[in-house]
Amino acid sequence: MNGQVARAEYGAAALDLNITKDLCAFLAVLSFEDLPETAVHAGRRGVLDWLGCALAGSRHPTISKLLSVLEEVGGPARATVLGRQTKLGLLDAPIANGQMGHVLDFDDTHMGGVVLHASSPILSALFALSERNTVTGRDLLTAYAAGFEAGVRTGQGAPAHHAGGWHLTGTLGSIAAGAAAGKLLGLNYQQMVHALGIAATQAAGMQQNRGTMCKSLHAGKAASSGVLAALLAQKGFDSSDEILEGKRGFCRIYSSIAKTELILDQLGERWEITRNGHKPYACGVVLHPTIDAMIALAAKVPAADEVATIDLRVNPLAVSITGVADPKMGLKSKFSLTHTAAVAFLDRTAGIAQYTDERARHPDVVALRDRVSVQTDESLGKDQAWAAVVLRNGERYEHQVVHASGTVDNPMSDAAIEAKFLANAASVIGQERASRIRDAVWHLDQLGDIRGLLDLCA
Repeated sequence: MNGQVARAEYGAAALDLNITKDLCAFLAVLSFEDLPETAVHAGRRGVLDWLGCALAGSRHPTISKLLSVLEEVGGPARATVLGRQTKLGLLDAPIANGQMGHVLDFDDTHMGGVVLHASSPILSALFALSERNTVTGRDLLTAYAAGFEAGVRTGQGAPAHHAGGWHLTGTLGSIAAGAAAGKLLGLNYQQMVHALGIAATQAAGMQQNRGTMCKSLHAGKAASSGVLAALLAQKGFDSSDEILEGKRGFCRIYSSIAKTELILDQLGERWEITRNGHKPYACGVVLHPTIDAMIALAAKVPAADEVATIDLRVNPLAVSITGVADPKMGLKSKFSLTHTAAVAFLDRTAGIAQYTDERARHPDVVALRDRVSVQTDESLGKDQAWAAVVLRNGERYEHQVVHASGTVDNPMSDAAIEAKFLANAASVIGQERASRIRDAVWHLDQLGDIRGLLDLCA
């Protein structure tokens, strides 16, 4: 066998496309001054929103189960666990914080060619590393933006990744966290290449675990994998330098379709952090159009017991992600179109209280969701839905949602983000501390040391 044949047949032979290298070259030299104000402000919004979600999630029973194990097996306590007045090891705190940030499914979602909760893995990794050395708010915001670029763009280069059954917050989240952590550590170009490779080879997370404690564990494990990847790369641990585009690289083995050229498309011009979405509702993002529709219809209908049927038309992705018909648990109800339609109609909101075990089993919710029918409609976008309520007397009310609340085309205002944060955080750490955190985050780029912010969140 000659050299040319061997090269052609070797599964990991170099393609010399330089996708991973060019992305990492960009990330390695990225500075705060390179970020447009829109990206900086999106970073502030993201940090504030996520901290509230994590603090609210810190009281979920899942977290106590997780902490009982991490405290037993973990390393020296060096990194803050949000809202729990405790510290864990550098690889363990990201698991806990990432899980609590995602456990309520209230955290942000990027829908630009992916379905990615980027902040839970990225910020959990960054906050842990921020306690090793002095990290400024500008450092954090730059690394946060870098994580979005790496994670989202990798997903865009693997467009069938979600269809393969992977939970992108676990898989792309590992890459996003690795890039962000590498940026915070000041890795050079070659080290950044290796950090991405080490992070990508740890990527995992299965959609089969939706509605279970494992789904939010994916975010925590991704954060921890990212920290490990960056620390290893800093010490000279290597990896493939074609981890994204290679013949056996991420985009080709995690997706049946690879479009690796999209990874570099408009790099440095289009900032993915500015295309992030924030949730007004504590459930899967594809349910939000339905919630908007049901709240609008509830304002027109006198009483739920007069409802004969609720008819929904939604994008097919909504059914594939949230098609649970009869959830018995709160976590599972976050992935149920019928539960969500019923509870949003009854309560005229869809917050944390609407997705508890008790609400999932409540007779009024169960009775109404039995009257919900769902059809898919490929003409509807992922942020769209149509709903009709038919009363027992034959009266009919319809509503169509063109862009769901919290999406890029219908974003939450700064005031709404702030109100959500205060509601989530104050119940855990009190109104006074929550207000101080709010003020600090809105001026994050002026903060000289992140550790003061973390002390408030402890």
